[in-house]
Amino acid sequence: MQKKTWIAAAALGAMLVTGQAWAADKKVVAVSIPAADHGWTAGVVYHAQAAAKELNAAFPDIDVVVKTSPSASAQVSALEDLSASRKLDALVILPYTSEELTAPVKAVKDAGTFITVVDRGLNDPSIQDLYVAGDNIAVGRNTAKFLVEKLGGKGNLVVLRGIPTVIDDERIEGFQDGIKGSDLKILDIQYANWNSDDAFKLMQDYLAKYPQIDAVWANDDDMLLGVLEAIKQSGRTDIKFALGGNGMKEIIKKVIDGDAMTPVETPYPPSMIKTAVYLTVAHLVGHAPARGTVKLDAPLITKENAQEYYFPDSPF
Repeated sequence: MQKKTWIAAAALGAMLVTGQAWAADKKVVAVSIPAADHGWTAGVVYHAQAAAKELNAAFPDIDVVVKTSPSASAQVSALEDLSASRKLDALVILPYTSEELTAPVKAVKDAGTFITVVDRGLNDPSIQDLYVAGDNIAVGRNTAKFLVEKLGGKGNLVVLRGIPTVIDDERIEGFQDGIKGSDLKILDIQYANWNSDDAFKLMQDYLAKYPQIDAVWANDDDMLLGVLEAIKQSGRTDIKFALGGNGMKEIIKKVIDGDAMTPVETPYPPSMIKTAVYLTVAHLVGHAPARGTVKLDAPLITKENAQEYYFPDSPF
């Protein structure tokens, strides 16, 4: 599916030049995403708006509408408003949370709308026609395997979770699977909402509670920033590694610079929303039918390959 995906994306790129020739009837594509409440979602908003601008310019008979929501309940309301005000031919949605958005998205689906789900999956995957995401299990597993190797298979870990979503569950599943069979012990694991300030406070609690911590996995780079600040302020020297995930440019720069505490990273590009919108439009205009699952790789980023993932001018 992944190879077909990039073929479809390339084909749609060519369509941007001759969009009017492909579109017959006015079709509405709603893009529902979380508001820019941290760095990664800021990148999502940036790329979603860029996709809408490009496609609306190329296809006068395609109307891509982007709606951001600051909470799960606000996103539910946004879906209701979008559905009530017009017929939706397609919905591209990055759910704020999995559980709260599953039933509302099903209602949109039942009205005959093509559903593309991005990143945070729904609790019922049968609702989606297309799913685009990074490999969250690999994000967790590859990070865990690095720690097993570098810590000699033993040590104390603390873990920070994001918010209750399918992708958070998958990252934790991959991480726990990666340390299986070793003597690495998870002392504590709590939610910090993919938020730097919440992660700072939680890490302070961990530092006060546990006198010996060998490594921290923050699950996400925004949380990692809070973790690193808490460690810095504590003056603790027992923590050998503090790792995140998602490919934030500030963290990639640490890897490039050979930072001892954060020497590796895993990618999870917010630009996946743009890929999802492009593929959805390609499907609607009949140029490149797209159904199924598209998973983006999550290889370990090291000092040797970090430059390939470093984009200093990007919003994330």
